Amino acid sequence: MKILVISDIHANLAALKTVIKAAGEVDAVWCLGDVVGYGPNPNECVELIRKQSNLICLLGNHDAACIGKMSVETFNHEARLAVDWTRSVLTLENREFLLDRPETVVHNEVTLAHGSPREPVYEYLLDVQSASENFAYFSNDYCFIGHSHLPLMFASTNGQEGTRLVFPPPSTTIELKPRAILNPGSVGQPRDRDPRASFAIYDDVEHTWEHKRVEYDVLETQLAMRNAGLPERHIERLTSGW
Repeated sequence: MKILVISDIHANLAALKTVIKAAGEVDAVWCLGDVVGYGPNPNECVELIRKQSNLICLLGNHDAACIGKMSVETFNHEARLAVDWTRSVLTLENREFLLDRPETVVHNEVTLAHGSPREPVYEYLLDVQSASENFAYFSNDYCFIGHSHLPLMFASTNGQEGTRLVFPPPSTTIELKPRAILNPGSVGQPRDRDPRASFAIYDDVEHTWEHKRVEYDVLETQLAMRNAGLPERHIERLTSGW
């Protein structure tokens, strides 16, 4: 199957629509969590995700916070403001959808998690050491994660000593070999100094991973955020992807 792999939409409807259009015809959509949080269109993003065929959608930490399943004590002040606003506008139906999201899913040769296989909702995988430790927490060939907003791959060929970190350039296709942990980057709030929405196409027959970027109407999202009274820092960071 040709599968659209996305993560960290963060209520950015303009980015999500653009990614779905750019992906073209796919057989399934795997969303690795954080549909909401930060952005101005939580209900619209949940509703658009729910319409996708053959959908797997996980629970992210911002999803959990916005439905009261996680404390916001570790969130910074601006993130808490965004959570409070999202809670105030999220419809009951969309809240129930998020409440039903699993923390992990195993699909044939792939484990799906938002943060990591070890701590699915909250752990960040940003370095080789942490990634090396996490290979022990899934037994199949690949693990797809989000959470860090960075498109990357950890490949392991010989336990901890053989783990390496790779940042796939946009518009490149990787022929995957067991074992690997891959992150498609963020749809709605990239943090790798590239403001374009980030996603991946996974082919589970050919075992390939295509990293893709697409420009979207950043100003549309920023205007909607200002109209909603969301934090200016979250608005400004979309311009340059930090």
